[in-house]
Amino acid sequence: MKSVLIRNGNIVTMNKERGIIKGDLLIEGNRIKQIAPEIPYVADEVIEAEGCAVIPGLIQTHIHLTQTLFRGLADDLELLDWLKKRIWPLEAAHTYESNHISALLGISELISGGTTSLIDMGTVNHTDAVFEAVKGAGIRFMGGKCMMDHGNDVPDGLMEDTAESVAESVKLAEKWHGSEGGRIEYAFAPRFVVSCTEELLLKVQDIARDMNLKVHTHASENRGEIAIVEKERGMRNIQYLQQLGLTGENLILAHCIWLDEEEKRILADSGTMVSHCPSSNLNLASGISPVQELLEMGCNVSISADGAPCSNNLDMFTEMRHATLKQKISRMDSTALPALQVFEMATLGGAKALGKSDELGSLEEGKLADVAVVNLNTVHNAPNFGRDIVSQLVYSVRASDVLHTIVNGRILMRDRKLTSIDTAQVLSSAEKVSEDCMKVIGSL
Repeated sequence: MKSVLIRNGNIVTMNKERGIIKGDLLIEGNRIKQIAPEIPYVADEVIEAEGCAVIPGLIQTHIHLTQTLFRGLADDLELLDWLKKRIWPLEAAHTYESNHISALLGISELISGGTTSLIDMGTVNHTDAVFEAVKGAGIRFMGGKCMMDHGNDVPDGLMEDTAESVAESVKLAEKWHGSEGGRIEYAFAPRFVVSCTEELLLKVQDIARDMNLKVHTHASENRGEIAIVEKERGMRNIQYLQQLGLTGENLILAHCIWLDEEEKRILADSGTMVSHCPSSNLNLASGISPVQELLEMGCNVSISADGAPCSNNLDMFTEMRHATLKQKISRMDSTALPALQVFEMATLGGAKALGKSDELGSLEEGKLADVAVVNLNTVHNAPNFGRDIVSQLVYSVRASDVLHTIVNGRILMRDRKLTSIDTAQVLSSAEKVSEDCMKVIGSL
């Protein structure tokens, strides 16, 4: 059983007491074995963490790895134009190879920034390419193929037959869910109500319940989207999802910006998981989600970067900073969404969304060994003496400050060098394949 000893770090445990311990953390196999001021142990690998924060691996709960190749190709557009004029045509043009490279590029960025777990929505086709990338890269993953059987201006390559969409999703779930010792899980991923027939959504609800799998979709991101849902379904997004029986702890909803009071109450009472994507919401001018209010009502709100074409990077530290600043200005209250609450969203909140509160989200003995080591000895973090480390992590730290990333006890990045992905090869391949993306854009 391989062991890793992280020495002399500031261990941000996120335990019930939110304790910070100056000392050592020992990993044996894929579990945290011990945390103490000093651990006299000869480990297989030793990481010196003096001047560093040792934190729970960050958990992003709404990512589109399939879109990483499209970074910079869909800026300055609102959501529905962004989808119809750029993202859907680009997704429709994906090959197995391009989708695999896109996923590897995104995973490389996530690991480099201390993200150890993600919830992903793929595109309609070539979903195995994403799962194969995840399998080799070693990151913790929940995701599934995007499901689309309805809507206007949808490319032929994305429009599906309802029964075939469901059948393929079930086949993928049976193949991938629980693989790699449980590191990889499946979630059904209908795109959003605008892209799905009621028949598909009802089938997803039934099958996900029977298979005890999560459902991951978008809701209430854009006022134009809500207008379409009201026109077609006769009610607002959250009300409609509740009527179908989809709301609850197994539903993960990205965005949830434009909510009325009844919808907020539905989310809180049902235990539905909300994934907040602040940079994406800013970039697409979608609006400001009532995160503080949802948290006060008892909702579990996690945090994520969304896809690269709408956030331009997959940096969780940027997302944490944007999340708190947006709440402060929207409420005109400098105490809104303080640093510790944001960091809880990025760790414990994400673990709850995954259904893994007992396994992830904090550094405690017996939990899975998903850990990041963050250098605080930089000019933009200094001085460090007597500082609130959690505030530094939310307001000052950058993704490039992450030195080491560990998932399931395996070091995926050491001293800023990825160990499970050939980044030079991924970058070279991404440049080649991106030429095809530009051809798609040029033909629109």
